[in-house]
Amino acid sequence: MELPLFPLGTVLFPGMMLPLHIFEPRYREMINRCVDEKLPFGVVLIQEGKEVGETATPHSIGTAARITRVDRKPDGRMDIVAVGTKRFRINELRHDRSYLTGVVSHYPVLNGDTRLAGEQAQRVRPKIQRYVDLMTEATGVQLQLDQMPDDPTTLAFLTAIALQVNPDEKQRMLNQAGIPEILDLGNYLLGRELQLLQYMVDSQHILPSLTGGPTGYLFAN
Repeated sequence: MELPLFPLGTVLFPGMMLPLHIFEPRYREMINRCVDEKLPFGVVLIQEGKEVGETATPHSIGTAARITRVDRKPDGRMDIVAVGTKRFRINELRHDRSYLTGVVSHYPVLNGDTRLAGEQAQRVRPKIQRYVDLMTEATGVQLQLDQMPDDPTTLAFLTAIALQVNPDEKQRMLNQAGIPEILDLGNYLLGRELQLLQYMVDSQHILPSLTGGPTGYLFAN
């Protein structure tokens, strides 16, 4: 299928809710089309270029986004909320509209119900809870997980969303073929970040703010 594409400096995961301020004319056109035709659009991390101005070159793996709320401004700008649904792979980029589009194919999530996925989830579950607790101590902002998911697939994407790591590392998680691989990479990144956070807490170094994760984005079960 052909999908409108929105290159961003953010990686979107299935289940992740993403607020966006739409001000460029090309993306106003894109969002209006998506709303009118009830179409999803694809969020892809920028590989080369910038969010504003000329068309950026995106990574080949992204996530389709379904628009759940639109707040239109008198001057044509919009505030929207979208939620990530399914991963896709770009097979061909097209430049015949004011905004970027791509011919994409579904990039399915594999092996979410395997024994290996369950074992990896058992390793990750206590680390993600500890991570949220340490983030609360390090930032001074009260963070909490209402309920730790039992399902390995949900836990894998929750971990990817919550981790405060750079976009390239988040893209690595999105690129992984199956849930065991996502959880394995998440387990490694959590171990590394927990050591850093513990050092910050022990040295009373307070982080000024968060750039995403538990406070920047919501997770939709």
